[in-house]
Amino acid sequence: MSKRPTIADVARRAGVSKGSVSFALNGRPGLAQATVDKILAAADELGWRPSNRARSLSVSKAFALGLVITRDPAVLSSDPFFPAFIAGVESVLSTRGQALVLQVVADGSEADGYRRLAQDARVDGVFLSDLRHDDPRIDLLVELGLPAVTLNRPDGESPFPAVTLDDRPGTVAVVEHLLGLGHTRIAHVAGPPAFVHATARSTAFVETLAAAGLAPVAVEAGDFTAAGGIEATRRLLALPEPPTAIVYANDRMAIAGLGAAQAAGLTVPDDLSVAGFDDSELAEYVHPGLTTVRADPFQFGVAAARTLNRVVDGDTDVPDVELPPAELVVRRSTSAPPPL
Repeated sequence: MSKRPTIADVARRAGVSKGSVSFALNGRPGLAQATVDKILAAADELGWRPSNRARSLSVSKAFALGLVITRDPAVLSSDPFFPAFIAGVESVLSTRGQALVLQVVADGSEADGYRRLAQDARVDGVFLSDLRHDDPRIDLLVELGLPAVTLNRPDGESPFPAVTLDDRPGTVAVVEHLLGLGHTRIAHVAGPPAFVHATARSTAFVETLAAAGLAPVAVEAGDFTAAGGIEATRRLLALPEPPTAIVYANDRMAIAGLGAAQAAGLTVPDDLSVAGFDDSELAEYVHPGLTTVRADPFQFGVAAARTLNRVVDGDTDVPDVELPPAELVVRRSTSAPPPL
């Protein structure tokens, strides 16, 4: 059996001191980036992996970050945000010898999920996603002593830094795109009203129409699921004066709604224009291709992991991080409304 490589082996391969290797592998500042890159390359060539048990005993850290998601595990893989977000997080953690502790929980059990993560110091910090209005989890994390980063800004007080992506410009752009095509009867299938980002999207939708002197045909409360998108679409199409365009708060509902419209005998976009939000992988390949708003959940994960690690490493002045706003992507699911 071959001997497991050590920090000393990595130091010899990279031509640096063991102290420099320790700094680089633990993500601590003070080394030139070229030196860090050389050390990481040497570690990778040797197949060196840290002993998290030894590291945690020596520095009282778990070398793990936590994420609690309220979703049905059976549909998580098709979620338009979290798989790419997690990939972005892992791209950062893998360079630091850290792990991501993921808990997928049912509605109403999130608090228990965070308590489990805090128990016995299983994680050094957590990502707080799907912010709610007056989110009680912020006080809970303070009570538990868990460092955190919030994904977008809460609407109340928070001691934690935030990584934010402004949903409003993308929502405004998709509504203005439809107005420019000549639509005046436009409806919205929103996300859960308890979510801060869902409210931001629906508010931007209503305000953009109001600026054009219009009111929405309807704003249906959705739940970000395909089933919810189908049911909301059926309700909208059953109205005495149905919309000629529907803007959905995410791609999953939009793609499901597109299918529901086609099943009802409508042609998209000749009879009904459809637009989503996320630019998920399937958006380009459905028929017709989905007009949507492109965000970058992978980079969201990268920025969130880097920010949380600054907090975990003891930085007491970690600023909020503003990501580039989401952008409109026009495809064939939108066109001029049908003639009156």
